[in-house]
Amino acid sequence: MHRRLIAPGALAASLLLAIPASAATATPGAPGIGDPYYPAYGNGGYDVSHYDLRLKYQPATDELEGTATLLARTTQDLSRFDLDFLLDVSEVRVNGARASFATSGEHELEITPKPPLAKGTDITVVVRYSGVPSAKQAYGFTSWHRTPDGGVGANEPESAWWWFPSNDHPLDKATYDVSVQVPDGTQAISNGTLQSTSSKLGWTRYNWRSNKPQATYLATLAVGKFDVTTGTSESGIPVVNAYSKDLGDNYGAARASVERTGEIADWLSEYFGPYPYDALGGYVPNTDTGYALETQTRPFYSPRQFASGTNVSVVVHELAHQWWGDSVSVAGWKDIWINEGFARYAQWLWSEHEGEGTAQELADYVYASHPADDAFWTVKPGDPGPENQFDIAVYDRGALAVQALRNEIGDDAFFAVLKGWPREHAYGNASVADFRKYAEQVSGKPLAALFDTWLFQPSKPGAPSAGAAALTRAKGVPAQPESWKKIAATDSVHGD
Repeated sequence: MHRRLIAPGALAASLLLAIPASAATATPGAPGIGDPYYPAYGNGGYDVSHYDLRLKYQPATDELEGTATLLARTTQDLSRFDLDFLLDVSEVRVNGARASFATSGEHELEITPKPPLAKGTDITVVVRYSGVPSAKQAYGFTSWHRTPDGGVGANEPESAWWWFPSNDHPLDKATYDVSVQVPDGTQAISNGTLQSTSSKLGWTRYNWRSNKPQATYLATLAVGKFDVTTGTSESGIPVVNAYSKDLGDNYGAARASVERTGEIADWLSEYFGPYPYDALGGYVPNTDTGYALETQTRPFYSPRQFASGTNVSVVVHELAHQWWGDSVSVAGWKDIWINEGFARYAQWLWSEHEGEGTAQELADYVYASHPADDAFWTVKPGDPGPENQFDIAVYDRGALAVQALRNEIGDDAFFAVLKGWPREHAYGNASVADFRKYAEQVSGKPLAALFDTWLFQPSKPGAPSAGAAALTRAKGVPAQPESWKKIAATDSVHGD
């Protein structure tokens, strides 16, 4: 055994860090992190590094009990700070001491520690809570999906409020341990790897771990009766998929699509670099919503995605997000094009891979399908506004912008950008401006005009002159590529 010797000066410095802030210097943390699209989302004054969630859920009544332990560090002298949360809180402790708390606004839990906290202090926040998630609404909607045999937390840009207290913005990513107790015969699905299960007195506990930084909206919980499949991708990543037992006619198509997760992730890694996590999978609960969501390592798919048969394209889209949106997350919600434009373009690359239409042919079709007076062209993918954040133009015009970039800089530079960007910003955050600078750096070309034309002008761009082909035909709309119906079926609305 070795005993560390601490110099007197270092000891004095460490003791100073533990001294609480004075009432004179401490101020409340901001009730929002500063995102102009969602001013009340996230919070100021601290950064979370880890969430430990210990939950108990009763499917029959939709009752959830929980203890959330947050490890964080203060970024200012704090007299008070907020968490984003909706359920009923019974107790809050900060560094072991009881703290007073109150609610405000639509989803703010205000916590006042005693004494105030100095800047740079590591803190442990414990919140005990309970409630019925489906009974809670904020801004007129819920992000908790009640199912015949349980419930699901999955939505964008917010879903955490309904099942755990958080600093709810992609700028504050953290690791997670999610431990969920459910009645025997029921499963609890979450992100990452399943560490263990245990049963006692009619209840089974599932322990999941996400060991890479994860945005709060990408955390998910699904409780119900699932058929669970396990396997390993060819590259060695463990795969866990889950399907509600009561999907009816959609069951076969859902399973035939999602079971290709390992294959698709390996294929995407050829374009985007190594898969960024140690777990893979997807789940299909029996919900009546229509969208899919890139919940980290284990995307959520609604049954309606498979109502017309197999839909591998939507699996490609959500898995592409594991690089574009999950590992590299938005700096602000206005940067959503980086997520959706490239996930949509991955579908175009898959279409080409399957021989059902090249990326250029799909670009030709989309461009020609929308006349100049179509409202489609008034949405600016580079800054669409919160009302248009998930508009179809962010996806399809966004992918057109990606193809225009490819035509402008050539394939060698383009595919270097596709692989280098996720490596450059792995597990972090970045903006559209950051991406443009990176593409300019790799390609050696000025791209400000191209980005402005395709991402920020509320009008139909002219077909680009550079590249292998133009994005329009001389007459009419080109033939619809075979893959288009499946691509278009990927619902663009991640909302209520």
